[in-house]
Amino acid sequence: MAWGMKGRRKKEETSEFTGFMGKGARLEGTFEASGVFRIDAEVKGNLLSSHSLILGENARVEGQIEGNHVVISGKFDGVIFAKGRVEIQAKGVVTGEIHAPCLVIEPGGIFDGQCHMLAASETSKPLTIPIRAVHQ
Repeated sequence: MAWGMKGRRKKEETSEFTGFMGKGARLEGTFEASGVFRIDAEVKGNLLSSHSLILGENARVEGQIEGNHVVISGKFDGVIFAKGRVEIQAKGVVTGEIHAPCLVIEPGGIFDGQCHMLAASETSKPLTIPIRAVHQ
């Protein structure tokens, strides 16, 4: 059965879930996920994702996240390292540090901490073309 998010149009959020950790589950340690993974559980430790990691409204996470695209609707306390975007949704609460090139906080979302915006990669920097003046 494929899991999809209703009402979302972005490519990474409409792709199928590769996994889900539901409410009532508890994890202590390091967890690695590939693809789109949703967590609605209590986690204490490190979360590593090569694609999208979604912390649902029931998520209570303390530790470190390393991922590409991170969406937070629950509570997170710790450090986030993202290669892509970090989104704090309306019910999301983040305390700690965020290291990412893009941070989006929806109205109602809470962020208490430090944000370090990463430099754009060399491929996305604007191209400068020198122009010669024509003398007449």
